[in-house]
Amino acid sequence: MPKFAANLSFLFTELPFEQRFAGAAAAGFAGVEYLFPYDWPAGEVASWLAASELEQVLFNLPPGDWSAGERGLACLPGQRGEFAESVEQARDYALQLDCRQVHCMAGLRPAGVDEAELEATYIANLRHAADRLASIGATVTIEPINSRIDMPGYWLDDIGRALRLLDAIGRDNVRLQLDLYHAQIIQGDLARTLQANIERIAHIQIADNPGRHEPGSGEIHYPYLFELLDRLGYAGWVGCEYKPLTSTEAGLGWLPR
Repeated sequence: MPKFAANLSFLFTELPFEQRFAGAAAAGFAGVEYLFPYDWPAGEVASWLAASELEQVLFNLPPGDWSAGERGLACLPGQRGEFAESVEQARDYALQLDCRQVHCMAGLRPAGVDEAELEATYIANLRHAADRLASIGATVTIEPINSRIDMPGYWLDDIGRALRLLDAIGRDNVRLQLDLYHAQIIQGDLARTLQANIERIAHIQIADNPGRHEPGSGEIHYPYLFELLDRLGYAGWVGCEYKPLTSTEAGLGWLPR
């Protein structure tokens, strides 16, 4: 069975953030992820991880001004300097949290900018991030996110494009982050997608569809996919990035099964 990490931006939100670590450990999780740690000093977050004996699995680079609607900086030609600063901040947190995977959000497609310029900017930024993170032994992940329902305007909204970008970036420590909820909305055919690309996948996330709730609440047959991951020899983490239908604890019935 895969290793499951609790996404603390989605699970245990009944608790203050600093208490979610203990909540995850008590529920049986050995690892955690979340969107962003930057509202708290890295040393404090590290102490919460250590107290709960949890591994920090993943977090995102700073996305720009989230409250103003920004969803990443990597494809934005006018924000190369800000992107470079975000890489340094993420690198510092990754060192202090002993985290060896960082997700880089692409950003929303700006109006009036040529597609070739967006792609060139993205490739250059990812190469820069990869080189900086390689110095601490960390991997940068890229994730296709559906733009039809959850993140309108998101630039990297196609799995095929993500794979082509990995080839263009040409760095061994840039790999695919495959959220099976987003993948189901983007194209479906999840089993074949996993089989064809398992060697390029560094991290997997899960939620059911529709609604982005816990496994078993929708159309995705997760028991089959978990068995498939075992057969394929996937050794990475599976992040539980879903919105519980009711409470976190009530929604964990799928996990023992």
